[in-house]
Amino acid sequence: MPLSEQEQRLLDEMERHLMRNDADVVSAPRDGRTISYRNVTIGAVLVLVGIGTLIAGISTHLIVGIIGFLFMLAGVILAATPTKADPMRPSSATRAPRPAHNGSASFMDRMNDRWDRRQGGAS
Repeated sequence: MPLSEQEQRLLDEMERHLMRNDADVVSAPRDGRTISYRNVTIGAVLVLVGIGTLIAGISTHLIVGIIGFLFMLAGVILAATPTKADPMRPSSATRAPRPAHNGSASFMDRMNDRWDRRQGGAS
């Protein structure tokens, strides 16, 4: 069953709105902090080294096993700790504010503004 002209127009408008705002959601880090893939990689390597050291420590000495556990703990902490966002990338706080909408705002813009007001955001 084909869409009516109004439904097709609304669908096109929703797609344009999603494409325009989807990049904003993906690129905007919260609180200026983000996960560093470098730290995740180094943390994963530390966890693997720690597992190997822990297994070696079980068969040799207790101290070696404890050191292996500490390597694993440090790796998990390093991988999970967020880092400061790149200062060259504009964050949501440095973006220009959106202009106020008048009575001719599109349906999706009005819905987005209502959502922002409900969530306590500015606009």
